Amino acid sequence: MRFVFKTSYAQDLEIFRDDVQRNWYVALLVGLLVLPLLIPAYLVDVSLVFIYGLCGISLMVLAGYTGLVSLGHAAFLGIGAYTHVYAIHDLGLPWVVGVALACAVTAAVGVLVGLPALRMTGVYLSIATLAFALIIQEVLTRWERVTGGLKGKPVDKPVVFGIYLGGDAAFYFVCLAFLIGALWLTGNLLRAPTGRAWVAIRDSEIAAQSMGVNLAVYKTSAFAYSAALMGVAGALFAHKIGFLAPDIFTVLLSIQFLLMVVVGGLGSLHGALFGAVFVALLPVAISQARDAVPAWLSALASPLGKDAGAATFLAVDRFVKKPGLEPGLFGLILVLFILFEPLGIYGRWRKIQLYFSTFPLYKRATFRRQKSYMRSERLR
Repeated sequence: MRFVFKTSYAQDLEIFRDDVQRNWYVALLVGLLVLPLLIPAYLVDVSLVFIYGLCGISLMVLAGYTGLVSLGHAAFLGIGAYTHVYAIHDLGLPWVVGVALACAVTAAVGVLVGLPALRMTGVYLSIATLAFALIIQEVLTRWERVTGGLKGKPVDKPVVFGIYLGGDAAFYFVCLAFLIGALWLTGNLLRAPTGRAWVAIRDSEIAAQSMGVNLAVYKTSAFAYSAALMGVAGALFAHKIGFLAPDIFTVLLSIQFLLMVVVGGLGSLHGALFGAVFVALLPVAISQARDAVPAWLSALASPLGKDAGAATFLAVDRFVKKPGLEPGLFGLILVLFILFEPLGIYGRWRKIQLYFSTFPLYKRATFRRQKSYMRSERLR
């Protein structure tokens, strides 16, 4: 077992816990830099993981650290995407200015959404953000002069300072750079007084207010910062898909983002990245399973007999190739994680780490869930 002893406040303010953790992250960065040489055919999927990682960090700041659940983050993604494309195509602004403008516009919209939501919490806030997402989707459909309406809007490949970055490897490194920048900025912000105020609001608004935390200011800043990150992700997402349409930014996409942070692990930046890997690669695994179904079912058909093998093949093939399979799997996975692994993938990883670090003295009751009481029951 390894103990980290801190002898100064400066150690508590460092990004990495110790040299061992820093070396692991350096090794991970080196691995990501050489990854394009190892799997060049899958760089498009890995770039989507990085973009989803930005979306996960954005929603994690709001839901995981501030305790404000949102079902409208797909609308912020759409606002950032359309703002960026309109800036670089219709206004002729440079690519970097387009990204900055997408970030600023979504942050302003986040402030406008955060102000009315100050008096709402829990399910009422979720309903309000859901209504906001539906309104923005309707605006994107009707505002044809800017968004193109249902006809959509094509997106050119990114060109930064005259350098073409539309290749798979180049766009991979662009998304990786933005993800590292967002992680660095968010990690420092969470260790600052602003991040500590967000966590205090999440734990108890009354206690935070009694300590001098201005709830209106910090809730609004959480909405603005979360929306700004989503706006940057929207700019990258527009180049990733190459064509914008209002039906892309639906409520289902917001639910996928919520699934991302819950499955990854609420209250952790690591959980946002783990959830991004899971959500981005699950459709790829489903599509590959659809292609692989006939191969292994045909192998099973011979020992089962012609009739049994054919019936099994048709039943499984129809189930796997159903168009609604992916949303159904997302919902099933979300329910299973809430019931059996509420700490998410990162929580399970922490349990595994603790098990091996304290073996054979590990106690199963370390992560046992405590009974929760209603507010009225606490007074008895």
